[in-house]
Amino acid sequence: MKAKQATALVLASVMGLGLLAGCGDSKKGGDSAKKDGDVVTLKWIQVGNGMPKNYDAWLKQINPYLEEKIGVNLDMEIVPWGDWDNRRSVITNSGEYFDILFTDQARYNAEVATGAFLDLTDKLEEYAPDVKNLIPEEYWKGVKINDKIYGIPTYKDSSVTEYFVWDKDIADKYQIDINSITTYEDLYPALKKIAEGEGTAPYYMSKAGADFLNTAYYDQLGAGLPALGIRFDDPEKKVVNPLEDEEILTKLDIIHKMYKEGIINGDAPTADDSNKYRTFFTAQGWSQAAKTTWGPNNGIANCEAVKFGETVLSNASVRGSINAIYSGSKHPEKALELLNLVNSDSKVRDWLYYGVEGENFEYTENNKVNKLNTDWSMAGYTQGNFFNVSQLASEEINQWDEVKELNENATPSIMLGFDMDTSNVETELANCRAVYEKYKSEFFTGAQEPRELVKTINKELKTAGWDTIREEAQKQIDATK
Repeated sequence: MKAKQATALVLASVMGLGLLAGCGDSKKGGDSAKKDGDVVTLKWIQVGNGMPKNYDAWLKQINPYLEEKIGVNLDMEIVPWGDWDNRRSVITNSGEYFDILFTDQARYNAEVATGAFLDLTDKLEEYAPDVKNLIPEEYWKGVKINDKIYGIPTYKDSSVTEYFVWDKDIADKYQIDINSITTYEDLYPALKKIAEGEGTAPYYMSKAGADFLNTAYYDQLGAGLPALGIRFDDPEKKVVNPLEDEEILTKLDIIHKMYKEGIINGDAPTADDSNKYRTFFTAQGWSQAAKTTWGPNNGIANCEAVKFGETVLSNASVRGSINAIYSGSKHPEKALELLNLVNSDSKVRDWLYYGVEGENFEYTENNKVNKLNTDWSMAGYTQGNFFNVSQLASEEINQWDEVKELNENATPSIMLGFDMDTSNVETELANCRAVYEKYKSEFFTGAQEPRELVKTINKELKTAGWDTIREEAQKQIDATK
């Protein structure tokens, strides 16, 4: 999971860059899904830290098991993070062959629109009954486009919950009761006390700042413009600019005050998200991630997290990880059977998540997992259901139980299942996105006074065509009432 973003850093750990190597010939076309007797080889393309160094050893473990279970072998391509956007565009725009492709909210709509993915709606019950029954109906609703399902959502932290994340030792040093701090109003005096005592900026922000305040309150309708949305709980379904929301601006007032007083790091508008020590930060995920990921990744020996705000469910949260089948796949039923197995069989899931048994991990006597190293380069969040991943031996509490409970108690967006058709306003959207990108870091890190800056943003948004987009969105939404 990644602080202030949908959980990529928690699940993918450190993002490595580099050139893709050792994944074979990706230009084989239909021949990449060949038959060897009754065994079908499926090409599955994902993003991660590149191809595992022990990929061949991994195939020797997982493929015999898959052959026995459903008669398939795997041919994986793990694309490095830095190459992903370009590689993914080539794959979907050139007609290059694959059987299964990882996708997410950033591209899913567009890839469906271009016909890249197979309609799975009528195939799930027959070829993927386990995953069909595993994932709650509201989450299936979150991946539907025009009432059809084009991908299997990864059932993980598929709702969004935000946390204040603390170095508990520092908080205790200043007698701060972190569990009583669940608002920015409460947060300010606590962090001010630490800043004065330590002589440092305790609240680390990257350039994304507190942009989660937007997604915590607003459904962005699939338009890809954070300056457009409907509040999750608005029964009137009125399209507005979330940047003008008084509740958000009040929090940004406090953030601006903290920035001016040196409580927030001065380089926040340009700072990256790389792992480093942080006394305090915010993150999306679940409380146990403080022990399993946030603490270890950020050098905090005694890390604790406290929830603030509501847990919400939207199209965007469900679409954080999807696996879709190529519309031209020669073996779509086998590909669905594979995704069904990944989501229901803990042994298969552990191989994908942890790597080679005996090299990357081992099972304990009570069927938990000891990680032998951190070398495995596949990204766990891209693969499948998290609730059948074997628990780490080092964990006293199964963190996935907490995640599942958050999902089950999440408040659905009033717009769940709705996707705006943006075809009539693509030019205006592109112009408005450019305006938003220009100012978002200064706005959400508190580097500028938010109420003054939003006036400038709004003026430029109107010139860029924001009103035209809003009218189009409102017309489409009113037609569904």
